[in-house]
This record gives sequence, structure tokens and C-alpha cells, in this order.
Amino acid sequence: MPPFLPPPNTILASTSLLTVVLVEPRIPQNTGNIARLCQCAGAELVLVGDLGFRMGDKYLKRAGMDYLEGLEIRHMADFEVLEQEKPGWMPYYLSTKAKQSYLEVEYAPKTLLVFGSEDRGLPEWVIADKPERSVRIPMVAGARSLNLSNAVAVVLYEAIRQMQGRAAS
Repeated sequence: MPPFLPPPNTILASTSLLTVVLVEPRIPQNTGNIARLCQCAGAELVLVGDLGFRMGDKYLKRAGMDYLEGLEIRHMADFEVLEQEKPGWMPYYLSTKAKQSYLEVEYAPKTLLVFGSEDRGLPEWVIADKPERSVRIPMVAGARSLNLSNAVAVVLYEAIRQMQGRAAS
């Protein structure tokens, strides 16, 4: 008989020291869903580069609902500005072209989860230059990719799960 396991904590800390970074997102509904997710998970949301929509877009607001009011969405011109603002933070680059699974790395506080745009993903040179920091979500052969907001949810909650597990032990 397995030992009794207490129920997992259902309340997250107000800040998990995780930042979701979207590089040149194109679809406002995805960004709205991700903003809502970040608000619920206690993560920061940073948008980088040219956006495929305006921050006041009605589809962004509809997908984010009233969750947008409690979340500061930051927009930066380029990734280098973010790196300068967050020295010591560890980036993980999500790409279908990465070799290792997102489940093979250890996430810690001060992690940047970096996702590319819906239509292009991250530039290939990022993955080539930083293979040890590049991860993918496993999929069946022939599948191209998950929806961006689904991919963010999968990886964000794995990072939270790992950090809560370390905090509990």
C-alpha cells in the first residue's frame, strides 16, 4: 500500500518568480489567454518586439477578461533590455526545434520562459546558440506545434510544480 500523501497545495504564492516572455506574439486572443494564465499563476508577462496587435485590442481584452486589470503586461523593444533588467535570471527557450524535453530541466525561481511568435517561433539561431537552455514539449510524429497559450500553460505549471516540490522538502 502506498504511503499517505497529503493533498497538493492548491493556493500559489502571490509571486512565483517566474516570467513568461512572448517574443513578437501575433494573435491577441493567445496573449489575452496567457495574461489570464499568468495572473492566476502569479507569473509576470513580458511582450518583446513588434506585436501583431495593439495593447487595447478588443480580442486581447475579451480573452483576458477582468484578469488584465490585476496584471501589469510589460512591452519591451528587444530581449536584451529584458536581460539587462533581470540579471541572474535563467532563460529557457521553448521551441519545436529543441532536442530536450521541458521535463528534463530543473526550473528555479528567477526563470524566464521564452516563447516565440505563433507563426515563426523563436529564431533558429537562438536554439543553435543555447541548446542547453532550449526545450520542447514532446508531441507525436507529424504534429507541428501546440497552440501558444496551451504551450505556455503546460510549461509554466511544470515549473511551478517543481518549485513547490523543492519548497516542500
